[in-house]
Amino acid sequence: MVDFSTIEYLKNGNQKQVLTYEILTQNNILENIDEFDPILVGTIPINIDIENSDLDIICFWKNKTDFKTKIQSVFGNEKEFKIQETHIDNLETVIANFKIDPFEIEIFGQNIPTKNQNGYKHMIIENQILASKDENFRLEIIKLKQKGYKTEPAFGLLLGLKNDPYLELLHYKIDSNR
Repeated sequence: MVDFSTIEYLKNGNQKQVLTYEILTQNNILENIDEFDPILVGTIPINIDIENSDLDIICFWKNKTDFKTKIQSVFGNEKEFKIQETHIDNLETVIANFKIDPFEIEIFGQNIPTKNQNGYKHMIIENQILASKDENFRLEIIKLKQKGYKTEPAFGLLLGLKNDPYLELLHYKIDSNR
């Protein structure tokens, strides 16, 4: 099983994964925010990205103001930088976006440990599902994403999930009878 808590696995990945590793390391992206336990999540780590997929980095903050201040000071001068506060799953959330060519980067922070955040949990479950299926399943996910589906709804459609795929995937059990 891949250790997603570091980005070392990207060095031996596909072309986009190698480029991701280079961008993140050359710009010290994760090192600069190491105190917030950053983890790269989303589609690039599990090889279901499409052309315009961004780099999603989740973080765990204990003090929202300190987190925002650090993100602003480290990334505030990057292209198209913006930062906002919102609530997601009834949790205070800070989201920063900026560009470092060729990627848009999103830093997503909540006051919950990164491995307990839904973005990480979804990626781990989706990776397990992909490992249990054939290559055609992965390619079908990519096709749906190219048609505009978000990742979890694409999985939900192909897996026949009936309700909210974001919630159902968190409880999905890989079963040979499916």
